[in-house]
Amino acid sequence: MSLFEALVDDAGLFPPTALPMADALRRHRDDLDTGSPVLTHRFLCPASRLAELRAHLEEAGFPGAGPLADEADRAGRTERTDEAGRTGRTERADEAGRTGRTERADEADGAGPAGRVAEPIRLGLILDTPEVPPLDGLTVELVEVPGGRAVALDIPARQFVEVTAAQLPIDPPPGGGLKIRCGGLTAAAFPTPRELGAFITHCAERGIPFKATAGLHNAVRHFHPGLGTDRHGFLNLVLGVCAAVEGRDPVPVLTTTDVGELVRLAQAVPDDTAERARRLLVSYGSCSTSTPIDDLTALGLIGAPPAATGYGTGAATGPATAGTATDPATKEEPPAR
Repeated sequence: MSLFEALVDDAGLFPPTALPMADALRRHRDDLDTGSPVLTHRFLCPASRLAELRAHLEEAGFPGAGPLADEADRAGRTERTDEAGRTGRTERADEAGRTGRTERADEADGAGPAGRVAEPIRLGLILDTPEVPPLDGLTVELVEVPGGRAVALDIPARQFVEVTAAQLPIDPPPGGGLKIRCGGLTAAAFPTPRELGAFITHCAERGIPFKATAGLHNAVRHFHPGLGTDRHGFLNLVLGVCAAVEGRDPVPVLTTTDVGELVRLAQAVPDDTAERARRLLVSYGSCSTSTPIDDLTALGLIGAPPAATGYGTGAATGPATAGTATDPATKEEPPAR
């Protein structure tokens, strides 16, 4: 697979963007329509907000969920053929669940307003409740669990346990993986390149899939004057994983701010290395779904996306859109999920 394919989960509900649920779902729906291959098209939602999410699904163009969910078929939507009752309309191209880009089996059949195909929303659940609440037909692909300990799940979802480098070694739950936080609202929330490198090496040596979150909006590592610290770049992270699967130390590439060198390294990654790296790095959550695409486009690492339509391709509101996409090394945004 491509090095940047299905890389970014939609964390629009989280700071600093913190979109209202209705706006976040509309943006997610528009991102689905645009279909950027950089996005997983997986929507991250706190478990405590599932009821709120259900209340806004249909107005955002998604089928409803719950006892009345079958009414979603009344407008000519295709029948669910998946025995789990979720959907038979979409085929995951990646068995690890990284990619949620779906193939519409029949774009004419089941088209809603403006030609949209009604597809169930695919969720990543952030477990901020004592246990997973009733899903009532919602499709949850993965559950992110805080606290460094796996929990018992009675749903068929992959579990990713959030840890710090200091907590290693930790074995992940069967079929699941680990999660690392790469930043936050204070300088102290950012792991050092050595700490992040130790986590990546731990996962690479043991074949442990992982997710990343927080502080990874921009491609290239850079200093953030508001925080008084360097922020990790998602391109640095991806290339650090590439180094680790090849048996090299990821710290040097995690540390560099040389934009040209990072671009050259990315362009030179062998296909086999990219495949192994992305089996390891499942995805990362970003509250902006447009900034990663803009940065990769500005660096010449992906082609230009199609023109935005509707609610937009993920532009955040307020200060989260600060800076320009023409210089990913200097673009500044507040700390985020």
